[in-house]
Amino acid sequence: MGEDRMDMIVVREFDPSRDVVGVEEVERRCEVGSSGKLSLFTDLLGDPICRVRNSPAFLMLVAEMGGEMVGMIRGCIKTVTCGERISRRVKNNCSISYKPVPVYTKVAYILGLRISPSHRRMGLGLKLVCQMEDWFRQNGAEYSYMATESDNHASVKLFTGKCGYSTFRTPSILVNPVFAHRVTVSNRITIIKLTPPDAELLYRRRFATTEFFPRDIDSVLENKLNVGTFLAVPRDSLRFGLWAGSDHFLSESPESWAVLSVWNCKDVFRLEVRGASRLKRTFAKTTRIVDKAFPFLKLPSVPAVFRPFGLYFMYGLGGEGPRAAKMMKALCGHVHNLARESGCGVVATEVANSEPLKLGIPHWKMLSCAEDLWCIKRLGEDYSDGPVGDWTKSSPGSSIFVDPREF
Repeated sequence: MGEDRMDMIVVREFDPSRDVVGVEEVERRCEVGSSGKLSLFTDLLGDPICRVRNSPAFLMLVAEMGGEMVGMIRGCIKTVTCGERISRRVKNNCSISYKPVPVYTKVAYILGLRISPSHRRMGLGLKLVCQMEDWFRQNGAEYSYMATESDNHASVKLFTGKCGYSTFRTPSILVNPVFAHRVTVSNRITIIKLTPPDAELLYRRRFATTEFFPRDIDSVLENKLNVGTFLAVPRDSLRFGLWAGSDHFLSESPESWAVLSVWNCKDVFRLEVRGASRLKRTFAKTTRIVDKAFPFLKLPSVPAVFRPFGLYFMYGLGGEGPRAAKMMKALCGHVHNLARESGCGVVATEVANSEPLKLGIPHWKMLSCAEDLWCIKRLGEDYSDGPVGDWTKSSPGSSIFVDPREF
């Protein structure tokens, strides 16, 4: 009977002119959580492909049965760093220098898989994944990966048990609330907003070998959703207090510094926490009232997360030196203040578990995810192993680049 029903299901490309209402209905049916339990819900602001729209190549598939929408999946493709190799250079004086250079691969990303509760356990999820992977292969992707909560057993079972994926990385999602008061940034640190060309030069020179670094970083930095790239340096490190550009900075960089970029997710989607008791709502509101009335006390307050709220996402985090974590903390404080002015409820980022700068990133454990789970699959055996071998079997590095276009 299940196979007969599957034969009646049609999988096709999403059509924005007629599928928006059906997609929103499936999203509503897939909402989980019961009274008394906190659950996080996403409002895509009427644009079902908003989370992949800014990627170099993307596709959304929908599944329907008898004219009824019953499932969907989204995917995108980009070129990223999967490792590094050492380049050997011989100079005019016959001296030899060695420099690490990035090794790129074409990788696909699956997200937003939804199956209507009435059509689960029929193999529809597997069918959608397989058809999305066909599109990946047709467009030359060598690997496919997905991200999910480590305790999402149904998703993990589907991808690792039936689709051939293996667990790959376990980054941490760190979330910090935006308070009613401004966060004080140390006056011993200068924060500089870089132009997109300066930011691109800095990233390519220092972080291009970071795992998942996008080769089209220039497109990311020039996107209208990019709020800016910010560099933190000791106040006395700038000659005459002036910024001379990334090229000069990299040739004479201070002992310690940090950098990050900010993405405006608020204009892409909104989040909402549901299932909170009246007592929790009242407590949260009280903290905001007190914080707003007495900002000089700098009391931590719970933002208005029980109605739709936006967020700023910090990405491209990096730095060098013994005080890099302190520089990162200053940058996070600066981003908090920008998010406050923009009306955001939280500031978030995602980093590798072993990220050295993690200690400098303020966050609330109750809002954060200590272990996100990324699973990966090699899409074909006819690809060259290249200098890094099979990426799925590689060991994790200390850092990872999380593309804001897919968060």
